[in-house]
Amino acid sequence: MAALPDSMTAIVIRAPGGPEMLVPESRPLPQPGDGELLVKVQAAGVNRPDIMQRRGQYPPPPGAPADIPGLEVAGTVVGLGAGASRFAPGEAVCALLPGGGYAEYAKVHESNALPIPKGFTMREAAAVPETYFTIWPSIMERGQLSVGDTILIHGGASGIGTSAIQLAKVAGARVIVTAGTPEKCDTCRKLGADVAINYKTQDFVEIVKAETGGLGANVILDMIGGDYVNRNYEAAAVEARIVQIAVQHGARAEVDIRRLMMKRLWHTGSTLRPQSVAFKARIATTLHEKIWPLFEARRIAPVIGSTYPLARAVDAHERMDAGDHIGRIVLTVADD
Repeated sequence: MAALPDSMTAIVIRAPGGPEMLVPESRPLPQPGDGELLVKVQAAGVNRPDIMQRRGQYPPPPGAPADIPGLEVAGTVVGLGAGASRFAPGEAVCALLPGGGYAEYAKVHESNALPIPKGFTMREAAAVPETYFTIWPSIMERGQLSVGDTILIHGGASGIGTSAIQLAKVAGARVIVTAGTPEKCDTCRKLGADVAINYKTQDFVEIVKAETGGLGANVILDMIGGDYVNRNYEAAAVEARIVQIAVQHGARAEVDIRRLMMKRLWHTGSTLRPQSVAFKARIATTLHEKIWPLFEARRIAPVIGSTYPLARAVDAHERMDAGDHIGRIVLTVADD
């Protein structure tokens, strides 16, 4: 392989604030540590935690780059740390990172990397890790989604939502989603949602009850929080599982605990980024076994709403801030 440069271009957060705080900067090439890979990045996913980090609301975990966002990449292995043996230089991988993905090169522990699904472009592969490492444990493990269950997915047209719809349908569930425009609702239905609710003009609690004969949803995947918490409790079935993965409407809510008690609800949640390398390695193994065959058969695939060159990371963040995107936003560092 060609000799590696000493430095690279990365998009860094100059100071907490708006998208304009993202600026290109020359940085030393990352050096892979024990068990780590150095990846020449071809595409990187844009995620809401990147937005929060840019605003100064989500500090990276220890050991992650302090000012370079980016939680997932796809590219080619170009270097190996001591003891790394799962991949050889030249192999194409996608990977979940604790940070540092908005750059020409990134390092990652080999156990948190996976081969590119056969038939996937680098852009598609870059849109996989953060989303599926989140929704698999949320829906299938904590949510215990089963054949015949009804699942309510908030933010159905988001990157998480569009993937969760597809996974839930493959799992044999009935899918109800909320989204904010007729166009987004149409997208959700095309992906397999049985019912799409425009939350700006319709009451999702009433519709979920009507669509389930008054029983409610067995699983609720919520990234909203705030005033949605009590409404989720109303829309939930007896012994439903409510999985909280974000709190876009705020982290605090005044909750009627009686409804949780009377329905025997399970309200759980998690965040992915602070989890250990070992935790993420376990999820990677499960995804490779359960999800990769579905990718390679094209039964499910990430929805790419828009792409931007790495140098236009500001535009990508402005698009996400506006909230009008559908599916994933991806940065390209090199052509597929």
